[in-house]
Amino acid sequence: MANTTCAHDPQVPDNTTNPQSDVAIAQAHPLLDITDIAQRTGIPDSALIPYGRTKAKVDPTQLSSRGQAKLVLVTAMSPTPAGEGKSTTLIGLVDALHLRNHKVAAALREPSQGPVMGIKGGAAGGGYSQVVPMEDINLHFTGDFHAITSATNTLAAVIDNHIHQGNALNIDPRKVTWQRCLDVNDRALRGVVTGLGGPAHGVPAETGFTITAASEIMAVLCLATDLTDLKRRLGAMTIGYTYDDQPVTVSQLGVAGALTALMKEAINPNLVQTLGGAPAFIHGGPFANIAHGCNSLLATRTAMSCADIVVTEAGFGSDLGAEKFFDIKARVGKLHVDAVVVVATIRSLKYNGGVAREDLDKENHEALAKGIENLGAHIGNIRQFDVEPIVAINSFPSDTEAEAHYLQEWAQDQGIRLVNSHVWAHGGHGGQELAEAVEQVLAGREQRTRSPQQIYDPEQGVEHSITTLARRVYGASEVEFSSKARKQLNQLKKNGLDALPVCISKTQYSFSDDPKKLGAPRGHTLHVRELIPRTGAGFVVVLTGDVMTMPGLPKNPAALHIDIDSEGSISGLF
Repeated sequence: MANTTCAHDPQVPDNTTNPQSDVAIAQAHPLLDITDIAQRTGIPDSALIPYGRTKAKVDPTQLSSRGQAKLVLVTAMSPTPAGEGKSTTLIGLVDALHLRNHKVAAALREPSQGPVMGIKGGAAGGGYSQVVPMEDINLHFTGDFHAITSATNTLAAVIDNHIHQGNALNIDPRKVTWQRCLDVNDRALRGVVTGLGGPAHGVPAETGFTITAASEIMAVLCLATDLTDLKRRLGAMTIGYTYDDQPVTVSQLGVAGALTALMKEAINPNLVQTLGGAPAFIHGGPFANIAHGCNSLLATRTAMSCADIVVTEAGFGSDLGAEKFFDIKARVGKLHVDAVVVVATIRSLKYNGGVAREDLDKENHEALAKGIENLGAHIGNIRQFDVEPIVAINSFPSDTEAEAHYLQEWAQDQGIRLVNSHVWAHGGHGGQELAEAVEQVLAGREQRTRSPQQIYDPEQGVEHSITTLARRVYGASEVEFSSKARKQLNQLKKNGLDALPVCISKTQYSFSDDPKKLGAPRGHTLHVRELIPRTGAGFVVVLTGDVMTMPGLPKNPAALHIDIDSEGSISGLF
């Protein structure tokens, strides 16, 4: 089954001696026509909606299921400025399994323009482990984010117009919770005042913008099962409250149909390819620190109808994206995860052990031993979901043999399956050890009964759900609710929304709500400042600490380094 090409074979990519930029590698790679990818994947012509030669949308209603595909979830340790390479590892794993003759597909999120132009960069992988065309994927792609932004802002305009035109629904302008959105990091839009200029310009109101990736319509798109369910969820969204504190929904405003019409094409998953020629379904892009952090349910199901193994992701670490994958997405979609890969790097472990970013290339066993507690906590979290994880060490040239040996001994002592991944440098050829480990785990899971994979029962109430996650996943000893959050908790109970799952919005850098507490802090307090019911998405957003739903740009944003020449060739993307 395994491909026998060795690392020294001239066919094998090598990005170690003279590393190239991600965009240069992607641009030099000859892409297959998307119709060829679809044909290889078993997607009929009737289901394919080409967007040019290298990307397409797929109509899931035209597909028939192949049976029960195996589902592999890729998550990571707590992210650091050094980068962990979760998407890179996922794509490399897909190409490795593809080389081993598996019918495999990737299911990933679409990149948000905010991070692409900000500090994080894109989300199309890196080195020889990428999805392509990376420029399209990292920029406008097929317009899904634009559709979400248009629908969100159309609804905002309808709300303001309704109030201006007589306010038949008795909406209290001070209690409108719906915000506009934009797919940029723009701190100046966090708080704005609309309706200034006199009566002809509407009713003045204090509001703000959310980044598109954190909008409720993004979450609705990612959890909808079909067009009918999308319309139902859009209609169920709460936009604010009346003067007597009754919730007002989109259906009451009468625009659920209009919003669905704007989303008609966006609901279909996007099909592209990996550098290794495997199919990749990229659809939806909610952030995991301020949303539920998973690609669309439709994309995952579509991939599972076309492949025997589907590798998908959840944003950031196990405490954010992975927990929400199990407790929100898998609960809604009745998905069962067969294997989990936790991505880590020696550099990031040392960062969690207290090493400054500029010193991460230096060997430091003391910091490695201290920082490994972070990885251990993430492994413990995944085990709570009835899966024994595989740890993939995304290798860097600065890693030393002594450091790698220390990790192997630690993993052996802890009974943890740990493998090294070299997919950034060698593509799927550098992920053979990881692919073999995944094969072994999948084979072992066939002999086990499928146990529930959720941490909490929403029926026990929002407060119980938050407390359970805080203690079992974050290592907190208690939860402190602000007076505003307490009032909102009572309002949730009053409106019959206390049994919804929770989507905790928390810093990605720490298990606590303080981004400076690295490693694996224990006994801290989770500070809940606000509860926002997302009745269309079907969960309650729990804002903690000082996390914001509209990020800002860094001092040296990536946008300063992106350029395009006279022939239209883009540079500077990563």
